[in-house]
Amino acid sequence: MIVNKPILFCDFDGVLCYDRYWRSLPSDKHRKLQEIFFQNDTMLVNDWMRGKYSAEEINQIVSEKIEVPFDELWKIFVDDCQTMQVSKEVLEKLHHLRSQYTVILITGNMDSFSRFTCPVLKLTDYFDYISNSYHEGLHKTDNHGELFLKYTNKYGVAIKDCILFDDSVKVNNIFNELGGKAYLVTPEQNVQYYLDNLFNN
Repeated sequence: MIVNKPILFCDFDGVLCYDRYWRSLPSDKHRKLQEIFFQNDTMLVNDWMRGKYSAEEINQIVSEKIEVPFDELWKIFVDDCQTMQVSKEVLEKLHHLRSQYTVILITGNMDSFSRFTCPVLKLTDYFDYISNSYHEGLHKTDNHGELFLKYTNKYGVAIKDCILFDDSVKVNNIFNELGGKAYLVTPEQNVQYYLDNLFNN
């Protein structure tokens, strides 16, 4: 009898990577962007992450709001997407765990992640599958974790055997309530810490 491998779900932002979009903007412009975009109009960000806007459309909106020419802003944006830093050691450990788990990168993210970040970091070499909310049209918290069940059903495994590394308390709570085992990634207990524990056990 073939027993399917349990799934190890791993988030991207705040777990594998701490770099921000548009981080190379001058500090005053970046601060204005953060206020407008991530504090005052979070609906726009959420809609982008659900696939309702393209990166070009968002950068056009941002360009007008923070008064930076589109071409200049777009170059900064793409360059910043392509120079995001992820620990090679962490990626290698995740890759190594594929002998025991189906390793899925599950991220609330944008089209720019799939278009510019994934190819440069060669993330498809390290994960069995990459789930991006932009293409799913769903966040991890939607419908009480529907996205997680989509993948446990797809791979024919029980969620009680599956693991999640995520920095969101809300996402972790939902995963635990579904019966899985979620590990909250923090600066003190980072993904490296949890990977080391997995290897040691």
